[in-house]
Amino acid sequence: MDREVPGLIVKFGDYPLHHGGVGAIRSLGRLGVPMYAITEDRCTPAAASRYLRRAFSWRTTGAEAPEHLVDGLLGIARRIGRPAVLIPTDEEAAVLIAEHQGPLADAGYLFPPVEPTLPRRLASKQGLHELCAEHGFPSPAASFPESRADIEEFAAKARFPVVAKNREAFTRRASPAVAGTTRIATPEGLRALARDWGERPGVILQEYLPREDAEDWIVHAYVDQDCAPRAMFTGVKVRSWPPHAGMTAHAYVVDNPDLADLAARFVKQIGFTGVIDLDLRFDRRDGRYKLLDFNPRMGAQFRLFENEAGVDVVRALHLHLTGRDVPEGEQRAGHRYIVENIDLPALLAYRRGGYTTPHAPTRASGTELAWWAADDPGPFFTMLARFVRPGVRHLYRLWRTSRRGGTTGTSVRRGRGPASGTTEQETQWQSDCRPGEGTS
Repeated sequence: MDREVPGLIVKFGDYPLHHGGVGAIRSLGRLGVPMYAITEDRCTPAAASRYLRRAFSWRTTGAEAPEHLVDGLLGIARRIGRPAVLIPTDEEAAVLIAEHQGPLADAGYLFPPVEPTLPRRLASKQGLHELCAEHGFPSPAASFPESRADIEEFAAKARFPVVAKNREAFTRRASPAVAGTTRIATPEGLRALARDWGERPGVILQEYLPREDAEDWIVHAYVDQDCAPRAMFTGVKVRSWPPHAGMTAHAYVVDNPDLADLAARFVKQIGFTGVIDLDLRFDRRDGRYKLLDFNPRMGAQFRLFENEAGVDVVRALHLHLTGRDVPEGEQRAGHRYIVENIDLPALLAYRRGGYTTPHAPTRASGTELAWWAADDPGPFFTMLARFVRPGVRHLYRLWRTSRRGGTTGTSVRRGRGPASGTTEQETQWQSDCRPGEGTS
C-alpha cells in the first residue's frame, strides 16, 4: 500500500450507524493508510475508530445543492493537504463525485474516472431498469407512475404484492415517497400509501419476487478503466433488515462463476469504472438472475469479501489508484458476515417465516463481524450507546407481535411521521442504520 496517500470516507445524509464506513476505515487503516471520514458528529462509531486520523464533522441531509457539497469537499481537501482517495458510501456521494470530477481532481482527490452521467442512471431505479432493457439484462417488471391516474390504473391491473421504491437518488432525500424498499400487499394498501405522494409520484412500482421462489445474491467488484474486474466476489444473502427488503444482516461467500460472468459482461456493456455493489434475486420460476440494485459505490457489507491475497474492493480501489498492482486470488468461500445490531431482529423475523437459504453453507469457514473488532472496540461500544434505546424498544415490539401471532410494520414515511404501528424511536433506529434505497 502507498501509505503516503490517505483515504477519505465520503457520506451525505444522516445515518450515523453505518458499518460500511467503519469497515473501510479498518480495512485500509490496518495496513497503515491514514484515514479520514465525514461524520455527522464526533460521537459516531466511525469517529471512534482507532484507525481514523481525523473526523470532519459535517451534518448533511443529502438534499443540499451539489455546489454546496462540492465546496465542502474542496475545503476538506485543503485541510488534508495532500492527494486522497475518495471512498463514497452512498449514491448521493457517488453521483456527486462523478458529475464534478474536474474540480475534485484539481483539488488532489483520486477516484476512478467514469462517464459523468452513468452513476446517476445506475442510482435511479428508472435509469437502471432502462439500462437493463437496453442490454438485455433481466430485471423485475416495473412501472413508473407519473400521476394519480397512473396509480389507479396500476392498482386495478397489477398482481399483488408489489414493491415500491423511491425513484431517484437525491430526490429520495428531499421528498421521499417511502422510507425504503416497501412491500405492498393489496391495491387498497397502495392507494392508502399513495395519498402522500402528490400529483407526481416519485416511485417505482416493481414486481415482487416471492421469497419461496427466489434467492438473494450479492456481487461486489472493483472495475478498472478498461471495465475489467480487478477483484470480483459473489455471495448469498441469508437475512436482511427489514426482512427480505433491506440491508444485509447475515450473508455468506459462495462461489458462483456464472453470476460473476453475467455481472462482468453487464459492467463491460455499460462502461462502468469503480467499485460496485449489486443485489440480484435468482427467480426459480424462470431460472434467471434479476438485477434489483446496482450501487455505484462500496457496499456496506463489503468486508464479507476478501481474496487469498487479502484484497477487498476498497483495498483494490486504493492499490489501483495509487499505481500498485492488485494481487489476484480465490475468494474465501464459506466465510460469513454478521451485522450484530440488525441480525438479531432479522433472525426473529425469519424464524417466524420458516425459510432457509438453499446455497448457504451448513458451517462457516470464518466470521467477520460488522461492529466488533478486538483491535478496534470503540465503534462497537459507540454503536451500542446510540442503538440500545430504540433497538430494545423495537425488539420488545417484535416479541409482543410474535406472541400475538401478528406481523410487524417495517415501512415508515420519512418526513411525514411514522407509518401505522411504528414508533418514533423505531423510525429513528431504521434511519440511523441505513442510508436508504439499495443499501445491501
